[in-house]
Amino acid sequence: MCGIAGVMTTGTAPDERVLDRLAEALAHRGPDGRGRHIADNVGMVQNRLSIIDLEGGKQPILDADGRAIVANGEVYNYLELKSDMPGQAFATGSDCEPPLHLYRERGTAFTHALRGMYAVAIHDPAAGRLVLARDPFGIKPLYLAEASDGVAFASEPQALIAAGLVRPDIATTARAELLQLQFTTGAATIFPGIRRLLPGETVVIEQGRISDSRILPALPSGGPEPGDADALLYRLDEVLTETVDLHQRSDVPYGMFLSGGIDSSVVLAMMARLNPKGVLAFTAGFPGTGVHDERAHARELARATGARHVEVEFGESDFWDLLPRVAACMDDPAADYACLPTFKLAQVAGQEVKVILSGEGGDELFGGYGRYRHAMRPWPFAKAMRRSGTFDRLEVLRDGIADGWRDGFAATERAETVDGRSRLQAAQAVDCADWLPNDLLTKADRCLMANGIEGRVPFLDPVVAAFAFRLPDRLKVRKGLGKWLLRRWLETALPAARPFEAKRGFTVPVGEWIAARPEIGQLVARQPGIIEICRPDSVERLFRTGGKQAGFACWTLLFYALWHRRHILQRPTQGDAFSALADRG
Repeated sequence: MCGIAGVMTTGTAPDERVLDRLAEALAHRGPDGRGRHIADNVGMVQNRLSIIDLEGGKQPILDADGRAIVANGEVYNYLELKSDMPGQAFATGSDCEPPLHLYRERGTAFTHALRGMYAVAIHDPAAGRLVLARDPFGIKPLYLAEASDGVAFASEPQALIAAGLVRPDIATTARAELLQLQFTTGAATIFPGIRRLLPGETVVIEQGRISDSRILPALPSGGPEPGDADALLYRLDEVLTETVDLHQRSDVPYGMFLSGGIDSSVVLAMMARLNPKGVLAFTAGFPGTGVHDERAHARELARATGARHVEVEFGESDFWDLLPRVAACMDDPAADYACLPTFKLAQVAGQEVKVILSGEGGDELFGGYGRYRHAMRPWPFAKAMRRSGTFDRLEVLRDGIADGWRDGFAATERAETVDGRSRLQAAQAVDCADWLPNDLLTKADRCLMANGIEGRVPFLDPVVAAFAFRLPDRLKVRKGLGKWLLRRWLETALPAARPFEAKRGFTVPVGEWIAARPEIGQLVARQPGIIEICRPDSVERLFRTGGKQAGFACWTLLFYALWHRRHILQRPTQGDAFSALADRG
């Protein structure tokens, strides 16, 4: 797990000052070391968080012909890849070296053999090209900026801005998506001039220009396949055993985030089976609020598996104190309030471990969300997955600000609704294309990496996806419950999870905390980013309004005000939310 960045110019030597600024902007992603590669018109930097081969795995890694790789992430099947190359001498024990040799053998198809989360850059000086690749689910981020004198890349867009390669301006359509959806879609980011590599994308750059791009899909083609429930349950056990075992490969201590929901309970059950010495589990709770506190159930699961359980309280003071820091680390913004407890959990976990496993992806692959059941209804009763936006009917945003907010999402819906797929599969594929990488995984990446933690997601594995996505719909959704087969497995593997009982969704009581301090609305209303998008006097009125929709809209504006101050105005966000917004500097 690391931060990588670099440039390929149209012919001149790379500017080492730019490389210095890129590396410094990504220092938080890799506190354990820094490497640099400069050859011809290419420069690459890497900040390392050491997980595998702590002493010998420094980057860049070079082969005998001068090819160089820098990488962010983990290739979990690196031992198997090495065994498949018996004549190859390896210079390190790093999981990131096999991809370099695979590239020499297979060219840009090298990613097809990888099981892991990764964003890699390979410089091939003999071929005069730079190759960038991102894992199929988009677990690890990678961003591109094209200019007249070449192409730059980085693990975070803020590094490209800090290096002076891109201006911190706003793309209005992406801003509309952020306000209405809480995340942005597709390759375009909220910063004009910076785009994401799409999940599974491999890009070839020659002479400072993109010459080729191709996608390795995360999900298999074809519709649901028939199958016997008992036989598929047995296969599910094999798949879960294999993926969790691979995701535990580490030369440093690891633990997990336990919410008490189905997905994290599955991860706990399998980790407990594979770790006879016990599992270290971290759970967040919100004492003294009106939302469901999952700690009691998580505590019960920890006792049932012999796990050591660390309970992390997140209160109102944490909300106001940590929010500026969270907004600062979320440079590719997602206004997802789950980033708050994720950040604090990472702070606490970082005192004991460097690797965390979590349950992201279980809902998307096994059919967990309620919106999937709506999408499965036959026409004309089927409902679009995201029918309304956060600010609809509130009369807060200026005219035109929310225009086009559904366009990117609708394009994804059209692209993922292909022949052979069921309505359920199409809905799952839409979430895997945008919601998963651009909200859930971005949130986890930024909040964990800001605290020196690597996050791993065993459900988001190509073998798991190949099994789960083509399950019969009836084994995903049955009798009003999603993830039916996963619940069946958990019923036997960890009965204390009570998987067929109704589960409450995960909620952070941001609405309660904001309602208790309505004066924050005055500070939010004065921010330049808010004045630009909101009608006069509407913001303070919104912060005095009760109700769920108004509360979530207030949270979105509060997050956006702090994010805009830090990433567009380039001003510091020091102190708590009140201090940061009151600062006129």
